[in-house]
Amino acid sequence: MDTTAGRWLAPGRVNLIGEHTDYNEGYVLPLALPLGVTCTATTRADGTVRVRSRQAPCDSVETTTIDLGVAGWSEMPTWAHYPLGVIREFVRRGHEMHGIDLDLDGTVPIGAGLSSSAALSCSVAIALRDLFAPSVTSAEIIDIARTAENVYVGVPTGVLDQSASMLCTEGHVLFLDVRSGESQQIPFDLDRFGLELLVFDTGSPHHLVDGEYSRRRAECAAAAAELGVPFLRDVRDPAQVEQLSDPVLRRRARHVVTEDARVLRVVEKLRAGADPRVIGPTLTTGHASLRDDFEVSAPALDTAVDTAVAAGAHGARMVGGGFGGSVIALTDREHAQTIIDSVRKAFADNGFDAPRTFSVTPAAGAHRLPATTT
Repeated sequence: MDTTAGRWLAPGRVNLIGEHTDYNEGYVLPLALPLGVTCTATTRADGTVRVRSRQAPCDSVETTTIDLGVAGWSEMPTWAHYPLGVIREFVRRGHEMHGIDLDLDGTVPIGAGLSSSAALSCSVAIALRDLFAPSVTSAEIIDIARTAENVYVGVPTGVLDQSASMLCTEGHVLFLDVRSGESQQIPFDLDRFGLELLVFDTGSPHHLVDGEYSRRRAECAAAAAELGVPFLRDVRDPAQVEQLSDPVLRRRARHVVTEDARVLRVVEKLRAGADPRVIGPTLTTGHASLRDDFEVSAPALDTAVDTAVAAGAHGARMVGGGFGGSVIALTDREHAQTIIDSVRKAFADNGFDAPRTFSVTPAAGAHRLPATTT
């Protein structure tokens, strides 16, 4: 195996259920997308890092050059802070590193709530691990990628996205207990039951750095403190939430506590081999909770969910941090096009841009790609 160059792929993710529970040390149930970010990496003899993204927001490919010893790079474009943050974390944690050229290319829609940023960070992280620090574990990769987003980009994410990108396996959803770090692969065979999981990218980008995401985290922490527990995951009886004096905190806590219960309910059914159709209503209930109690939905998301369910989907919900992004809908394969057409018409009728729509099956987590042959 070449120890100086290679190609690595980390997937985006969609969360079947379990939204805004990760930073409350609860439960999540993501699956990896067959879309991801590819990092082509080649080591250099000097201490220079060159980063290039084919999705940089400019007409031509943008190249960023830094020296690993330089402390500041605030003038760099925001997208470059993700890979550079990963490099900084490797160095900060004592891993010896030389220069490297990174060429990034992604297929995950940016701003769609499908974790393109975690895919980018994880693809770089596994490349650096294989080239410079082979003893680094998957758990450490997850922490490095999360820290890069938290510290070097300023997005206060939990570990859901990075864990999904690293740990998911083909044909399964990942049941992750965020507190313990324990995970299980739960079969999710859509083909067997004649189902499709549709994704509607509404085209309304979500922005996690605009303050609302941080506000929700702070509200959850305040609710937990008032209830006398470390995290909302520790609230065993949903009735406890009604003790909160502030109606906003009460709504936030209600969502997290009931969402954890929804994750456990879905896992129980899928683990028992149930027809996935039975989880549809739980997905839709989860959307109502995100819309009404956590207040992170948006008109386009609600339109997609309501229309998909009315057109025959077994269940639908927004995914990701919210305030825009994507919706998933669980549907019979034979009815998928009808649901797609209905959502597109509803968007046109409401003055929204047509959504990008695609079907997904659970894909493999981050890995090195085979060498290309010429």
